Amino acid sequence: MRKASIRTSRTSLVTPVLVAGCAIILVSFAIRASFGVFQIPIADEFGWARTEFSLAIAIQNLAWGLGQPLFGAFAERIGDRVAIIVGALVYAAGLILSSFATTPEAHQFLEFLVGMGVAGTGFGVILAIVGRASSDENRSISLGIATAAGSGGQIFGAPVAEWMMVYMSWQSVFLIFAGAIIVVLAVLPMMRAPAPLSRQQLEESMGKILLRAFRDPSFSLLFAGFFSCGYQLAFITAHFPAFVTEMCGAISPAGFLHSVGVTNTSALGALAISVIGLANIVGTVLAGWLGKYYAKKYLLALIYTGRTIAAGVFILLPITPASVIIFSVAMGALWLATIPLTSGLVAHIYGLRYMGTLYGIIFLSHQLGGFAGVWLGGLLYDRYGNYDLVWWIGVGVGAFSAIVHLPIKERPMADVSPA
Repeated sequence: MRKASIRTSRTSLVTPVLVAGCAIILVSFAIRASFGVFQIPIADEFGWARTEFSLAIAIQNLAWGLGQPLFGAFAERIGDRVAIIVGALVYAAGLILSSFATTPEAHQFLEFLVGMGVAGTGFGVILAIVGRASSDENRSISLGIATAAGSGGQIFGAPVAEWMMVYMSWQSVFLIFAGAIIVVLAVLPMMRAPAPLSRQQLEESMGKILLRAFRDPSFSLLFAGFFSCGYQLAFITAHFPAFVTEMCGAISPAGFLHSVGVTNTSALGALAISVIGLANIVGTVLAGWLGKYYAKKYLLALIYTGRTIAAGVFILLPITPASVIIFSVAMGALWLATIPLTSGLVAHIYGLRYMGTLYGIIFLSHQLGGFAGVWLGGLLYDRYGNYDLVWWIGVGVGAFSAIVHLPIKERPMADVSPA
């Protein structure tokens, strides 16, 4: 009876594992996606240059990338739920301690803890659990749904943070967010995932799989291609609200925007992040669904091409409230659509046993890009007084990623008999 029950759960699309994974990612990413709205309030309170808080967020992204393969390996060796608990505790500790920090150096150090916490409650660990708990037929769409949950958090994370700062200090918002990441651990009992692995996969060592992947050119191409995704996403998440506030400073939102309560450019910046998240729910689920029927590498190339065009056109045209919303919809549809396809490629090519670790290593490239995007955003803004150069670098690396995905060999690696 128990085996029959497990088989049934694996053939169902909506499972307790998927629901719980979505809940954890939703809360984790709601918090993470809100950091852009703290950029100006924290910098203004302490009189910091834009570079200082940008470096703190950049370090957060770097720590997330460094922590992803570590938490992936930890989950595969010690246990998925233990890894998530540790990640949530580290996340909460970073937020609580950051609320008392008054120097740039303190924020930069403590954002390392926040980034490690995101790693333990984010894509690397959760997607590996969801992937192992899904049938081959449903895996791509399941990964898309779990990824879209991150966008669900992005929809309300930035506006809620903006709204709360009307009534309380940013320090209090950090403390509330710390409580939220602990509370969501209540769903962990649902994370009992069967492991649909063959005996050979279970017996293969992590070292053997890693060595096989490192020798495969496709793994290197996936690693290189993911850099631009992190660059673009982190730059926009951290700097777009401030960019919108300043570029549209002399323009008062009108018409529909004004009617829904967007009466200033600060609120428009927060809304833009939400619109990106809303559009991405559709885009990410669609990408996961398309990954069932079409080559994932070609879908990835199309996504990066679309991002390159959207960013280039946006920065060339006059910046208005309308263009901000249109760009947010276009970029949002492509925002995290790379995640289910990239993680799905890792599972397809290298198997499920060490998916968390292997995807975590590739995700490190994403976060190296994130570090570069956030840090350069602040550095070049302070130097030139605008974000133009950072935008064009993003256009260039996006075009690079579109190209490097094309030579990837999208087929399972041939099994190597034990020596």
